[in-house]
Amino acid sequence: MMKVLLVNGSPRKGGNTYLALRQISDVLEAQGIETEIFWLGKEAINGCVMCGGCRETMRCALGGVVTEFQDKAQTADGFVFGSPVHFAGPAGNFCSFMDRLFYSCVRDGKTLYMKPAAAITVARRAGTSASLDRINKYITYAHMPLISSSY
Repeated sequence: MMKVLLVNGSPRKGGNTYLALRQISDVLEAQGIETEIFWLGKEAINGCVMCGGCRETMRCALGGVVTEFQDKAQTADGFVFGSPVHFAGPAGNFCSFMDRLFYSCVRDGKTLYMKPAAAITVARRAGTSASLDRINKYITYAHMPLISSSY
């Protein structure tokens, strides 16, 4: 069975980002695709410090929520990365998570490589286009087919 892992990058577990991801999850599940929404939580996520620890292990040496996600990502067939828009860009914790995840996984050639991914952003005001652009750059940099959409 195919599995899609959806990332809730909002500090609000049941907020609007979750509701958008839940809608996507419902559509996928109706097609017989298993889904899981992975919440980053409220705790601060340190950014990548370029320690190089991931060069040998292909896992973020700082651990925490990033390595927890890396474990789950091994068995996922696709991804949806979701973030609220804070100050016209993706949430800070989400960006730190993505920096560490993609820096440590780009080398391994299996965790993310060639697995399809999509991005969503949720906002009250401006910043969705810039936020989508930033998230899509992670996806394309990692050689992941980008699933596009329209609004």
